[in-house]
Amino acid sequence: MTKNTAPPLLVAFAFFSIYIIWGATYLAVIYGLKSFPPFILVGLRYATAGAILFAWCKLRGEKHPGWKYLWRHALSGTMMLVGGTGMIAWAEQYISSGQAAILVATEPLIFLLVDRKRWPQYFSNKYIVSGLLIGFTGIYFFLRLGVAATSTSAMATIASIVVIVSALIWVLGSLITKDNKGQSSTVMNASVQLLAAGLASGIVVLGKGEYQGFHFNNVSAEAWGGLIFLIVMGSLVAYLSFIWLISIKPPAIVSTHTYINPVVAVFLGWLMVDEPVNHAQLVCLVVILAGILLVNVPGYLKRNRD
Repeated sequence: MTKNTAPPLLVAFAFFSIYIIWGATYLAVIYGLKSFPPFILVGLRYATAGAILFAWCKLRGEKHPGWKYLWRHALSGTMMLVGGTGMIAWAEQYISSGQAAILVATEPLIFLLVDRKRWPQYFSNKYIVSGLLIGFTGIYFFLRLGVAATSTSAMATIASIVVIVSALIWVLGSLITKDNKGQSSTVMNASVQLLAAGLASGIVVLGKGEYQGFHFNNVSAEAWGGLIFLIVMGSLVAYLSFIWLISIKPPAIVSTHTYINPVVAVFLGWLMVDEPVNHAQLVCLVVILAGILLVNVPGYLKRNRD
């Protein structure tokens, strides 16, 4: 399906998925944590979604990545999904889903700092430099004012720092396969990443002893609902929508989900589970998003010229 033949309604649904559904996954984690320990929750999410995608690819006759690339996708998936999303699920035991989403929104800023090969290009651009300064200023004040105002617990601060570290690990994991994807399809590669993350999460579960005292019979309906939403809507519908949109739309347009996801997460957390939202958080969110917008200006300008 090409850019010209993609049905407008399908494109609209795909954007809805990466805007709204991805933003809602932070709330789904909160529901899942009502009964599931964090790494059991994410492990079940990844293993199930990965198995479904892998089976679908094999039914289509697709080949799995060669050994040269298999380990790269496995390591990438483990870093992004366990070191990244898994750590966020752990952090949501101590901070709100909205706070987690706001901190995760800084990934585009962290990517610029990690992508050293393009530093001369990045740091010679006034928009990118200004965006980095504004974005990280927003992060600083969010930690000082937004988090501190809603929780006096030291764990809230630690959890916020863990989320920032998780964003860094996600970026590092994504760079592993950036130019080394191999000949297998994107969906097949994603299934390998998810399965590897499910296995790695299981190892974390054993190491932390999360299985002790946990019984599926004690899982509430809310927690099951959260897990099912994460598997079906988060890891299948929204992610597949994302990789399809990347193939038919400019990356600068698809990346606009970065601006929408934290807004959706903050609103749903406040509406559904009465998570506290104060003016400091909202101001810092606007500042961080303004920074992200600025670092993306060169990409938008290049697209308009092309």
